Amino acid sequence: MPVSPDCRPAARHIIRPRSRYGAATAIALVLSAPVMAQAQQPQASQAQTQAQPNTVAFSIPAGPLAAGLTAFGVQSGLQVLYAADLTRDRTAPAVSGSLSPDAALQALLAGSGLTFQYTGPATITLLQAPAAVPGAISLSPLAVQGQHDRYSGWPEASRTTVTPEDLERKNPGDVRRVFAGETAVRVGGSIPMSEKVYVHGVEETNLAVSIDGSRQNNKVFHHNGTTLIDPSYLKVARVDSGVAPADAGPGALAGAIAYETKDARDFLDANGVGGMVKTSYNTNGNVSTNNAGVYARQDWADVMASATYAKGGKFKDGHGDKVRGSATDMQSGLGKLGLQADSGDRVEVSAERVRDSSNRPYRGNIGNITGRPAWEPKERQYTLERDNLTLSYSDATPTDLWNPKVVMARSGTNVTLPIVTSSTSYTGEGETTSLNGKAENTFTFAIGTVTLGTDFYRDRAGYQDRTMAAKEKADNTGLYAQARLNPVDPLHLSFGVRNDWQTFTGTTGQEWEQSGASPNVSGELDVVPGLLKAKAGYAHVWSGVPLAENFIMNPAWTYATAPRAVQSDNVTAGLELTHSGFTVDWQVFQTKMDDVRAAKFSAASSTLTRDVLSQGYEAGVRYAWDNGFARIAYADTDVTIDGQPADSDTGTYIATPMGKVISLAAEHVFRDAGITVGGDVDIVRDNNKAAPGNQPLKGYEVFNLYAAYQLPGSLSNVSLRADVLNLFDAVYADRATYGQEFSTVTPLYQPGRSFLLTATATF
Repeated sequence: MPVSPDCRPAARHIIRPRSRYGAATAIALVLSAPVMAQAQQPQASQAQTQAQPNTVAFSIPAGPLAAGLTAFGVQSGLQVLYAADLTRDRTAPAVSGSLSPDAALQALLAGSGLTFQYTGPATITLLQAPAAVPGAISLSPLAVQGQHDRYSGWPEASRTTVTPEDLERKNPGDVRRVFAGETAVRVGGSIPMSEKVYVHGVEETNLAVSIDGSRQNNKVFHHNGTTLIDPSYLKVARVDSGVAPADAGPGALAGAIAYETKDARDFLDANGVGGMVKTSYNTNGNVSTNNAGVYARQDWADVMASATYAKGGKFKDGHGDKVRGSATDMQSGLGKLGLQADSGDRVEVSAERVRDSSNRPYRGNIGNITGRPAWEPKERQYTLERDNLTLSYSDATPTDLWNPKVVMARSGTNVTLPIVTSSTSYTGEGETTSLNGKAENTFTFAIGTVTLGTDFYRDRAGYQDRTMAAKEKADNTGLYAQARLNPVDPLHLSFGVRNDWQTFTGTTGQEWEQSGASPNVSGELDVVPGLLKAKAGYAHVWSGVPLAENFIMNPAWTYATAPRAVQSDNVTAGLELTHSGFTVDWQVFQTKMDDVRAAKFSAASSTLTRDVLSQGYEAGVRYAWDNGFARIAYADTDVTIDGQPADSDTGTYIATPMGKVISLAAEHVFRDAGITVGGDVDIVRDNNKAAPGNQPLKGYEVFNLYAAYQLPGSLSNVSLRADVLNLFDAVYADRATYGQEFSTVTPLYQPGRSFLLTATATF
């Protein structure tokens, strides 16, 4: 009798085939009686475990994995059994075309960490795939129609998903490498504490950003990064560019970014104890990064704890010059505890902390500015700390009418540094915090799902030093609904609305109350099933009044006019063609944001605003084969602020110039030898659309290569990897890095040629 991952008889969903006498949909049942479970799963013979040879015309929309499995059972005539918690928070891509049931199910499970086996003539049981060794490269089946490397989940208008397989392939040491190759996303800065994420040229503080469901509110200091990420235990990163669903959270002016970290269940599929150690050495700066984690699972509980310590000197740019303030000194920790009752009720606690503390350039995101006074130091000590604490409740055995998710969280970012004048120096401190949460339930119907919920945040931002103190706050409550439906086979829809009520309090104690609605709709139409899809989406977003940056807050701000709520309109449309392992996609996009707050320190500048327009198009071609893939992607993004070409200073916390970007990537796995080889190329073209008085932005090309080796036999728990980053020693600053359009600014250059050696072992 199959058992659940905690080695007890499984409560499971059974997906039954459609009756030829008129059952219109599959029926999902939750069974807990061992006798019934055993009756459903006779002992399989060797013949019964073989793949089914016949092909079926599949048309399964993207969406929740549970819904996809239901559709698979109906269309294939096979019965699928699985423990309900295997599909918790998992999504599946669209699958269409004439495929064997095996191929269709492999495509449906791609990137989920699940596998399957036949346990009867027409019965399939889902299983947790063996835990992957971090650092080893593994590929899901890729040459199957309907799979897409950039989009996962229900067909939201424009979603980029960095999957666990992508993260293994990229082996990221910072958030910039997390999004490497994603042309919609750029990350400025070359030091983790100064990196900022831009989506279609719009800075991430204008997106709904979350970590493990916790809202991030990190607008502390414009010379710092916004959300410091240690990717060591990152499981997935999802970006909705432009059009985001209502349940992505408030403030999704230009979309949403959701980071999710791993827990013990991602490493252990049964009771037991395990661990992982990973060490890497970067020759450029002699940087050593060491990570260790332990995890355990025992019936009703699972726990994980990990820590990362990175230390090293200054790296050299492509000229061979050391980059000022680029030394590595970062520590992070992540702890998770999950408790699950026999009833399926599950409570999880997650605590995360990241700290970066070292001498940085005086302005942390700038290499140097000419003409500064002699008394101003070239470097100063920055200490950045980010914390995230999350408590969540869910049901591991949901029903069609009861699939809840409740989250309570606190996030915060603190920055301290010396404030230097011609005669003295003193400490300045800025801190932002967010107490936030949500409660929602997803209802499942024959044609899809509907999610209803409410959320809130209590955001606080403050600055203090020995001369002054100032703070602002914003309280928000929202109600939302999002439907994801497949009303007829060729059409897949996602639409919803949220309404938010906000109270904003300025540094003077004045309060303003405002409210607004944010509707969205996106869809996917199978124009030619299995071959051509059309996609489109629209969202209007009301976001209230954003808090100002901590380090420019002024207790003397007059707020002469009432602060205006920021609003945006997002549109996207595109086509996707799939055939014989090829995927070709193309889309146009536009994000228009009105009244984006751009406060300055001066007393009359608290309510200054800007209008932003980001528009352009993306195109890509990917070819996949059994053991690898190759792809090329292109994006052309034009960003204006108040009708003028954007510049990175006017666009602080708003937007930055982009232009034309080309990304290439390829990988091949020699499975018998346990060797994986691959590489990627980042090509950024010159951007001559400069604001009056600014200089054009120079282009660059960067080549990266890697090879990974999984040791054989008794040492198969050990993997080795070698990366060559910036192979040809290019001298460049990432396009999203501050200051490249100003003749007086030396931007923060990226590292020159670097050799990164990584060893990973699990036990």
